Amino acid sequence: MNGTLNKVMLIGHLGDDVKMHYFDGGNCIGRFPLATNEVYINKTTNEKITSTEWHNLVVRNKAAEICEKYLSKGDKIYVEGRIKSRQWQAEDGQTKYTTEIQVTEFTFLTTKKETELNKQQVPSMPEPNKNTNFEAQRGSGNQDDLPY
Repeated sequence: MNGTLNKVMLIGHLGDDVKMHYFDGGNCIGRFPLATNEVYINKTTNEKITSTEWHNLVVRNKAAEICEKYLSKGDKIYVEGRIKSRQWQAEDGQTKYTTEIQVTEFTFLTTKKETELNKQQVPSMPEPNKNTNFEAQRGSGNQDDLPY
């Protein structure tokens, strides 16, 4: 081990849909912003303050395709990765800089597609029958009938 560590763990919400870029040879990357929030109380005003930090996430190849397929703006995700800074020359000749999170692992926590699907599949709870005979449902009521 070389004595250094570059590891990031984030839980946040997508600020936009995944934007894909495809390269010659079949490789691709997906990019999306991720918002993380810090909530605290201002001690002088007792006001609740929410501070949002934006992170530029990059996923590659199959992981990018999975993210594009299942994620959309507002979804909550857990990611692990590393910080990567890079620079490039813009068309106007200026040097541009960015810092990104190169995602190596991720877990979907909530997706809009999943939430909408669950809403469609969950039947409404029926009204409880006020005349329910609980003894009949449990059996004879004999304690020897317990499964443990």
